[in-house]
Amino acid sequence: MIVYRSLMELLFQVCLSILDIDLSGFKTYDRLMARKRGLDHEAVIVAGFSILDRNGVDGVTLRAVADLLDVQSPSLYSHVAGLQGLLDDLAIAATQVFGTTLRDSAVGVAGDDAVRSFASSYRRWATAHPARYELTLRSVDRPQRRRAGIGAVETMDAILAHYGLDTREAHRVGRSLRASLHGFVSLQAADALGRGDHDASFEALVDLFLDGLRGRLVARSGP
Repeated sequence: MIVYRSLMELLFQVCLSILDIDLSGFKTYDRLMARKRGLDHEAVIVAGFSILDRNGVDGVTLRAVADLLDVQSPSLYSHVAGLQGLLDDLAIAATQVFGTTLRDSAVGVAGDDAVRSFASSYRRWATAHPARYELTLRSVDRPQRRRAGIGAVETMDAILAHYGLDTREAHRVGRSLRASLHGFVSLQAADALGRGDHDASFEALVDLFLDGLRGRLVARSGP
């Protein structure tokens, strides 16, 4: 495959010379070849996720993505800002999908049922996509990352509004739930929960949260 690709690229280069096509408008020959193959940002992200799911975050490299796409590594720079830019883009995309999943979990339910559905969807997605979940925690200082993450926050705010919490208090309680869920799925991923029924333990965790939430509401309302 490598030899065939090299021969094809050589033939293409010879044709360009015969036709006297000026390549000065392109930064590199590899980028031109990428355009000829129809390479775009979406294709790079899809390939990046394929590598991520298979090899984890540390296994994502420009070389691995380029090999999967059958291009040279420099071709990727037309679509991502190097390895760190690729990881940032993957983090944004993963966060957006995660947020959509959590939002969908609250459709048609309210109150305790909505909290349980949200929590179950959180755990299920994080367990099914451990490397993608890890990237949702990546710090990315870009507006796209903030927009991608707002979906989960707004969903939790809407769920907690059922209990009469104002926005500020909903943020605090929502962060508490997220911290609890993250702790559980992280321990589960590390196989550090010990023996026993993990599903039952997770249900107990959510029950404790709901009990605490109700107790908070009772204390706030007073005698």
